[in-house]
Amino acid sequence: MSAEGGVVLDARVALEAALRGASYEVLPLRGTEEAVVEHVPRSVPLTVTVTQSRGLTPTLDLAERLAGHGFAVSPHLAARLVRDATHLSDVVAHLHAAGVDGVFVVGGDAPEPAGTFTDALGLLEALETAGHSFRHVGIGGYPEGHGHISPALIERALERKAPHAGEVITQLCFSAAAITAWARQVALRGVDLPIRIGLPGAVTRQKLVRISAGLGLGQSARFLSKQHRLIWRFLLPHGYRPDRLVDGLAPALGQPGHHLRGFHFSTFNEVARTEAWRQDRLARLSGDGTG
Repeated sequence: MSAEGGVVLDARVALEAALRGASYEVLPLRGTEEAVVEHVPRSVPLTVTVTQSRGLTPTLDLAERLAGHGFAVSPHLAARLVRDATHLSDVVAHLHAAGVDGVFVVGGDAPEPAGTFTDALGLLEALETAGHSFRHVGIGGYPEGHGHISPALIERALERKAPHAGEVITQLCFSAAAITAWARQVALRGVDLPIRIGLPGAVTRQKLVRISAGLGLGQSARFLSKQHRLIWRFLLPHGYRPDRLVDGLAPALGQPGHHLRGFHFSTFNEVARTEAWRQDRLARLSGDGTG
């Protein structure tokens, strides 16, 4: 392998493939649909987050509208916001009718469940019992653990959820070494699903503030507490860019011993800036070789 621009050639090829196949996460707020339609290619898969304060409806509605524009979109289904099997059946029926062929199943942050489902595994099992026909089912991974669940329990949960899913999308993590080490442990535990690495898109501090304000006071506090590791990065004059993290991950992509296969960018609805960054990196990787 030869080195070009500080990154070995095979790593550059893997990085280019991961960026071409990247997916984006958006939030169901005012203006999201218009921004995505204007700036995001239809080839980019999307997920739509869910917030406790607004419930499932805005997430499902936006997913249905984006599917109508030709996007492959997977709404977040938060188990603790689903009341019962009948509610779940209605949700699935509406999504299928709208042409939505994917879901990303999470437990959710609601302190008390709305009904019978308390975690992602229970919802995944109910989906299978109901005979869903989603082509894409994603589940969450936690390279740096979970704030309220022990590492042993969270990894055991991943093992139990894996047979019901087609891919893992990780929570945000800023350490390439931690992500790679976690992915190797996941593989050793017998989970062989492809893993998309969750990382922030090209986001400004101003956008983070506007997003948090749009979520409502209580939800905003929870949102910002989750993203505390992002805040200092947004203090940079031109905002945060993912370059350092993707470059650090490039040598691991596609290598044996784990299943790291791609990127999932949390755009915080900064879709125009994130897509411009992605296209710039792709142009440099496939053009002059500087990466």
